[in-house]
Amino acid sequence: MTGELTAQTPFERYFLDKTLRFDYYHCGDSRNQEYFFDELKEEPYWAGSKVSLLDDTGYGVQLFKIFDKASGKEIYSRSYCTLFNEWQTTPEAQTVRKAMPESVVFPYPKNEVRIEIYARNRKGVFEKKFEQDIDPNSYFVKKFTPRYETFEVAYNGNPSTRVDIVLVPEGYTQNEKEKFAAACRVFAEEFFSYSPFKENAARFNIRAVWAPSMESGVTIPGEHVWRNTAAQARYYTFDSERYQMIEDFQGLRDIAAHVPYDHIYVLSNTQKYGGGGIYNFYGISAAHHPNRTGKIYVHEFGHVLLGLGDEYIGNVSYNDMYPTDVEPWEANLTTLTDFGRKEWKKMLDTKTPVPTPVNEKTPQKLGVYEGGGYVNKGVYRPWPNCLMNNLHTIDIFCPVCSQAIRKQIDFLCR
Repeated sequence: MTGELTAQTPFERYFLDKTLRFDYYHCGDSRNQEYFFDELKEEPYWAGSKVSLLDDTGYGVQLFKIFDKASGKEIYSRSYCTLFNEWQTTPEAQTVRKAMPESVVFPYPKNEVRIEIYARNRKGVFEKKFEQDIDPNSYFVKKFTPRYETFEVAYNGNPSTRVDIVLVPEGYTQNEKEKFAAACRVFAEEFFSYSPFKENAARFNIRAVWAPSMESGVTIPGEHVWRNTAAQARYYTFDSERYQMIEDFQGLRDIAAHVPYDHIYVLSNTQKYGGGGIYNFYGISAAHHPNRTGKIYVHEFGHVLLGLGDEYIGNVSYNDMYPTDVEPWEANLTTLTDFGRKEWKKMLDTKTPVPTPVNEKTPQKLGVYEGGGYVNKGVYRPWPNCLMNNLHTIDIFCPVCSQAIRKQIDFLCR
């Protein structure tokens, strides 16, 4: 036999260049969670890295792994968070059981695989909660049917070596297409005006899907306003007025799948302040708030891209989100339980006291300042203020957030 054999990469050995989506229902209450399979869907593009197949970030409260069934080898994994996990920390979850539609995506396997889903326990350790065999060649895998027009907002190259953002419209009717397109342009302009996204602009693609709604605007239950919209977003999530979120994540993915994407960001047709962002899930915010729109975009995307924690205090209905005897997985929060393992610790001046007192004369001194993760005691943040804190009074991320963002971009663009 003559000639050279080209060695296959792990991606080429195990996967096709498209996406398999595993839809399921996440069910339970404050103390229990279960997973119930719904269906498998094929999506036409794979936008993710073909090199960074295994997740070693340590982020997220959920984790799924894909194993080649024949060899038992782990061939893909990703960490993530969900709206259900947040709901589990609310007072309602102590007395009510609930189910939410969710899904995970991975490169389309060539052969049979096994999926395993893990969740962190009270001590912050991942425990296996679910597993199921998957036959990617089954005729029960639902094929993708395109329904919507798409357009590019910012294109810089191959999706597998870029961070791909898809912009989804919420509450724009058929005759508001140009309004949405203009909002997309503003998103890109604002997003790339903040560091470290500005310096990494060439490593991003931004595309949009034009999915019009039947009615204009968004649902605001507290004001008795209900709208028939494409993504079914609503304010007053968890009875918090400005928390605008979407419960039907599967429906949102149906829209996003029209383009290659790593991350979903929803632009809602409203001036009302509010939105949210969840790691490897989606982000959403008001596209027409009269000011601060760009800061809101990058703040929420900090959650979406790598799960940066909120550094502010109060204004939420969560209970025990950050137990003080467990080290948070977020790069920018600590309880000092296991601070030594964080990159943040390595960045500190050895003379900096821990905890660090706030000094108004040095507002940008890297330290360990008490107050963060919605509470004023027991959780600490890197700077007195940052775009993950009171974004209305500052225009930059702290060094800890900035470095973590850059590392996550590197991970996705390999």
